[in-house]
Amino acid sequence: MTRHLLIAGAAIAALSLAACGQPADQSATAPAESVTPDANPTATVPTMADEASAPDFVRLAAQSDMLEIQSSQMALERAQDAEVKAFAQMMVDAHTKTTQDLKTAVEATGQPITPPATADEEVTDELNDLREAEAADFDKEYMELQVETHQKALNLMQRYAGDGDTPGLQAFAAATAPAIQQHLDQATALKERLDAAN
Repeated sequence: MTRHLLIAGAAIAALSLAACGQPADQSATAPAESVTPDANPTATVPTMADEASAPDFVRLAAQSDMLEIQSSQMALERAQDAEVKAFAQMMVDAHTKTTQDLKTAVEATGQPITPPATADEEVTDELNDLREAEAADFDKEYMELQVETHQKALNLMQRYAGDGDTPGLQAFAAATAPAIQQHLDQATALKERLDAAN
Protein backbone atom coordinates (compact mmCIF):
# COMPACT_ATOMS: atom_id res chain seq x y z
CA MET A 1 0.00 0.00 0.00
CA THR A 2 2.78 2.42 0.96
CA ARG A 3 4.61 1.58 -2.26
CA HIS A 4 1.47 2.40 -4.31
CA LEU A 5 1.06 5.71 -2.47
CA LEU A 6 4.70 6.62 -3.16
CA ILE A 7 4.32 5.81 -6.86
CA ALA A 8 1.09 7.80 -7.09
CA GLY A 9 2.70 10.73 -5.24
CA ALA A 10 5.69 10.68 -7.57
CA ALA A 11 3.39 10.66 -10.61
CA ILE A 12 1.41 13.64 -9.30
CA ALA A 13 4.61 15.54 -8.57
CA ALA A 14 5.93 14.84 -12.05
CA LEU A 15 2.70 16.03 -13.66
CA SER A 16 2.72 19.17 -11.52
CA LEU A 17 6.28 19.98 -12.55
CA ALA A 18 5.45 19.40 -16.21
CA ALA A 19 2.43 21.69 -15.92
CA CYS A 20 4.58 24.46 -14.41
CA GLY A 21 6.59 24.62 -17.60
CA GLN A 22 3.52 25.12 -19.78
CA PRO A 23 2.21 28.63 -20.55
CA ALA A 24 -1.14 29.42 -18.98
CA ASP A 25 -4.12 29.39 -21.28
CA GLN A 26 -4.84 33.10 -21.50
CA SER A 27 -7.88 32.71 -23.71
CA ALA A 28 -10.06 31.91 -20.71
CA THR A 29 -8.85 34.84 -18.59
CA ALA A 30 -8.12 37.72 -20.98
CA PRO A 31 -8.39 38.52 -24.65
CA ALA A 32 -5.17 38.14 -26.64
CA GLU A 33 -5.12 41.87 -27.45
CA SER A 34 -4.61 42.76 -23.78
CA VAL A 35 -1.44 40.74 -23.45
CA THR A 36 1.67 42.89 -23.75
CA PRO A 37 3.97 41.33 -26.34
CA ASP A 38 7.60 40.63 -25.59
CA ALA A 39 10.01 43.24 -26.95
CA ASN A 40 12.12 40.42 -28.37
CA PRO A 41 9.54 37.84 -29.40
CA THR A 42 11.46 35.77 -31.92
CA ALA A 43 11.88 32.84 -29.56
CA THR A 44 8.70 33.21 -27.53
CA VAL A 45 5.88 34.41 -29.78
CA PRO A 46 4.75 32.09 -32.58
CA THR A 47 4.23 33.54 -36.03
CA MET A 48 0.58 34.30 -36.63
CA ALA A 49 -0.89 32.43 -39.60
CA ASP A 50 -1.68 35.68 -41.42
CA GLU A 51 1.85 37.05 -41.00
CA ALA A 52 3.81 34.26 -42.70
CA SER A 53 2.54 34.87 -46.24
CA ALA A 54 3.99 37.70 -48.32
CA PRO A 55 0.68 39.45 -49.20
CA ASP A 56 -0.43 39.59 -45.56
CA PHE A 57 2.99 40.72 -44.35
CA VAL A 58 3.09 43.50 -46.95
CA ARG A 59 -0.43 44.64 -46.01
CA LEU A 60 0.32 44.71 -42.28
CA ALA A 61 3.68 46.45 -42.74
CA ALA A 62 2.16 49.08 -45.02
CA GLN A 63 -0.73 49.76 -42.63
CA SER A 64 1.73 50.12 -39.76
CA ASP A 65 3.71 52.71 -41.72
CA MET A 66 0.52 54.61 -42.59
CA LEU A 67 -0.46 54.77 -38.93
CA GLU A 68 3.01 55.99 -37.96
CA ILE A 69 3.16 58.65 -40.68
CA GLN A 70 -0.37 60.00 -40.32
CA SER A 71 -0.38 60.04 -36.51
CA SER A 72 3.00 61.77 -36.55
CA GLN A 73 1.83 64.37 -39.06
CA MET A 74 -1.00 65.08 -36.63
CA ALA A 75 1.53 65.38 -33.80
CA LEU A 76 3.56 67.91 -35.78
CA GLU A 77 0.49 70.15 -35.73
CA ARG A 78 -0.86 69.42 -32.24
CA ALA A 79 1.97 68.32 -29.94
CA GLN A 80 3.08 70.82 -27.31
CA ASP A 81 6.27 69.13 -26.09
CA ALA A 82 9.35 69.95 -28.23
CA GLU A 83 10.76 66.42 -27.87
CA VAL A 84 7.45 64.91 -28.94
CA LYS A 85 7.44 67.11 -32.04
CA ALA A 86 11.03 66.14 -32.84
CA PHE A 87 10.12 62.47 -32.45
CA ALA A 88 7.09 62.95 -34.72
CA GLN A 89 9.26 64.46 -37.46
CA MET A 90 11.69 61.57 -37.14
CA MET A 91 8.79 59.13 -37.50
CA VAL A 92 7.48 60.82 -40.65
CA ASP A 93 10.95 60.70 -42.22
CA ALA A 94 11.79 57.15 -41.07
CA HIS A 95 8.48 55.55 -42.01
CA THR A 96 8.29 57.35 -45.35
CA LYS A 97 11.63 55.68 -46.09
CA THR A 98 10.41 52.32 -44.76
CA THR A 99 7.34 52.56 -47.02
CA GLN A 100 9.59 53.12 -50.04
CA ASP A 101 11.94 50.30 -48.96
CA LEU A 102 8.95 47.96 -48.67
CA LYS A 103 7.77 48.85 -52.19
CA THR A 104 11.28 48.26 -53.53
CA ALA A 105 11.51 44.90 -51.75
CA VAL A 106 8.11 43.84 -53.10
CA GLU A 107 9.07 44.79 -56.66
CA ALA A 108 12.33 42.81 -56.34
CA THR A 109 10.38 39.65 -55.47
CA GLY A 110 8.57 39.76 -58.81
CA GLN A 111 5.34 38.84 -57.04
CA PRO A 112 2.11 40.61 -58.04
CA ILE A 113 1.65 42.24 -54.63
CA THR A 114 0.55 45.86 -54.29
CA PRO A 115 0.90 47.50 -50.86
CA PRO A 116 -2.35 49.21 -49.81
CA ALA A 117 -2.53 52.94 -50.54
CA THR A 118 -5.24 53.79 -48.01
CA ALA A 119 -5.65 53.17 -44.31
CA ASP A 120 -7.83 50.26 -43.21
CA GLU A 121 -10.57 50.47 -40.59
CA GLU A 122 -8.26 49.70 -37.66
CA VAL A 123 -5.77 52.42 -38.62
CA THR A 124 -8.61 54.88 -39.28
CA ASP A 125 -10.09 54.19 -35.85
CA GLU A 126 -6.71 54.74 -34.16
CA LEU A 127 -6.27 58.04 -36.01
CA ASN A 128 -9.80 59.17 -35.13
CA ASP A 129 -9.21 58.38 -31.45
CA LEU A 130 -6.01 60.42 -31.50
CA ARG A 131 -7.72 63.27 -33.36
CA GLU A 132 -10.37 63.43 -30.63
CA ALA A 133 -7.81 63.68 -27.80
CA GLU A 134 -8.01 66.82 -25.68
CA ALA A 135 -5.15 69.26 -26.30
CA ALA A 136 -3.76 68.70 -22.80
CA ASP A 137 -3.72 64.92 -23.30
CA PHE A 138 -2.55 64.78 -26.90
CA ASP A 139 1.21 64.33 -26.31
CA LYS A 140 0.68 61.49 -23.85
CA GLU A 141 -1.88 59.72 -26.07
CA TYR A 142 0.34 60.10 -29.13
CA MET A 143 3.32 58.58 -27.32
CA GLU A 144 1.18 55.72 -25.98
CA LEU A 145 0.12 54.98 -29.56
CA GLN A 146 3.76 55.09 -30.68
CA VAL A 147 4.82 52.54 -28.08
CA GLU A 148 1.92 50.22 -28.95
CA THR A 149 2.36 50.54 -32.71
CA HIS A 150 6.12 50.09 -32.68
CA GLN A 151 5.81 47.02 -30.47
CA LYS A 152 3.38 45.45 -32.94
CA ALA A 153 5.61 46.42 -35.87
CA LEU A 154 8.67 44.96 -34.17
CA ASN A 155 6.84 41.70 -33.53
CA LEU A 156 5.72 41.59 -37.16
CA MET A 157 9.22 42.20 -38.55
CA GLN A 158 10.92 39.72 -36.24
CA ARG A 159 8.36 37.01 -36.91
CA TYR A 160 8.45 37.42 -40.67
CA ALA A 161 12.25 37.59 -40.72
CA GLY A 162 12.25 34.18 -39.04
CA ASP A 163 9.24 32.46 -40.59
CA GLY A 164 8.24 34.38 -43.71
CA ASP A 165 7.71 32.70 -47.05
CA THR A 166 9.64 35.11 -49.32
CA PRO A 167 13.42 35.54 -48.83
CA GLY A 168 13.56 39.09 -50.22
CA LEU A 169 10.86 40.26 -47.84
CA GLN A 170 12.47 38.34 -44.98
CA ALA A 171 15.66 40.34 -45.65
CA PHE A 172 13.63 43.58 -45.59
CA ALA A 173 12.03 42.58 -42.28
CA ALA A 174 15.37 41.65 -40.73
CA ALA A 175 16.96 44.92 -41.86
CA THR A 176 14.01 47.01 -40.63
CA ALA A 177 13.60 45.44 -37.18
CA PRO A 178 16.63 47.16 -35.51
CA ALA A 179 15.39 50.63 -36.49
CA ILE A 180 11.92 49.82 -35.15
CA GLN A 181 13.49 48.58 -31.91
CA GLN A 182 15.34 51.90 -31.64
CA HIS A 183 12.11 53.83 -32.24
CA LEU A 184 10.35 51.70 -29.62
CA ASP A 185 13.08 52.40 -27.07
CA GLN A 186 12.91 56.16 -27.76
CA ALA A 187 9.10 56.19 -27.64
CA THR A 188 9.08 54.27 -24.36
CA ALA A 189 11.58 56.66 -22.75
CA LEU A 190 9.63 59.69 -23.93
CA LYS A 191 6.31 58.24 -22.77
CA GLU A 192 7.82 57.49 -19.34
CA ARG A 193 9.07 61.10 -19.07
CA LEU A 194 5.60 62.43 -19.87
CA ASP A 195 4.00 60.02 -17.39
CA ALA A 196 6.44 61.11 -14.67
CA ALA A 197 5.67 64.78 -15.36
CA ASN A 198 2.00 64.09 -14.74
